[in-house]
Amino acid sequence: MNKIQDFNSKQLKTKNPELQSGYTVKIHQKIKEGSKERVQVFEGLIIAKKHGNGINATITVRKVSGGIGVERVFPIHSPLIDKIEIVKKSKTRRAKLYYIRDLTAKQIRSKKKLKQIAEIIKPEKIGDTQEAEEVKE
Repeated sequence: MNKIQDFNSKQLKTKNPELQSGYTVKIHQKIKEGSKERVQVFEGLIIAKKHGNGINATITVRKVSGGIGVERVFPIHSPLIDKIEIVKKSKTRRAKLYYIRDLTAKQIRSKKKLKQIAEIIKPEKIGDTQEAEEVKE
């Protein structure tokens, strides 16, 4: 059992940043195509982090590509992961953001837009005399 633990501890990457759900990240992954190797970037929102910080730790990253939601599960300590960049940090009140799957981009935008409109157009009380003048015109 000690040999397994020693092997796993050697495989852990120490240079990975602290990751949480709600962060927007860029994950640089090495991909082999024939004899060539290239790096592909996957940018999206972390909706789940599982299995702690050990060798089996994974993150689920979601992005919308061409109007279709795409999710990928990345093992954090995989040798195929070149680097992980944090693009944006967002504070969340949940550990798992699975409800994001049900929301469409349009719903998210419309909620933000409704809040902006509500702030701009605040109903003002109009006196009886002003309403009477407007009716006459």
